[in-house]
Amino acid sequence: MFEVESYSGKREKDYQMVIKQLRALLDGEQNQLANLANASALLNQFLSDVNWVGFYLYEEETDQLVLGPFQGLPACVRIQNGKGVCGTASKEGKTMRIENVHEFPGHIACDAASQSEIVVPIYKSGKLLGVLDIDSPKVGRFDEIDQEYLEKFTSALEEYV
Repeated sequence: MFEVESYSGKREKDYQMVIKQLRALLDGEQNQLANLANASALLNQFLSDVNWVGFYLYEEETDQLVLGPFQGLPACVRIQNGKGVCGTASKEGKTMRIENVHEFPGHIACDAASQSEIVVPIYKSGKLLGVLDIDSPKVGRFDEIDQEYLEKFTSALEEYV
């Protein structure tokens, strides 16, 4: 008799595989734009129940996040640092996992279909580069496993941007 792997165990292995795929995909390429574009496409293919996957890049001169490579519907181009979920994650320097975006004060609705969101800050040489932003049309879509492995994904990505 064999033991059936838990659902969370399978998800963790799937995330580990995606991080390996990311490293293989970006290996040898140093162009930031190309690498962020491929990273967003990879996550969009891998994740279920998401309607937007992309990056906002920090612009120090204006203290704003500016739209970078993404997969999904057209999005807000600029977000003031500290505003909305993305701006809060960048200003506080921590992942924001929002179960219901309509309950987040100051949520910026770029896509009315979005119900939940996770935003992970990305750093390069200790400086804020931007954020990974993922939206879902499903309330409560993101959990602790998503957060843990998306943080690992962005850590791996930092080597290539």
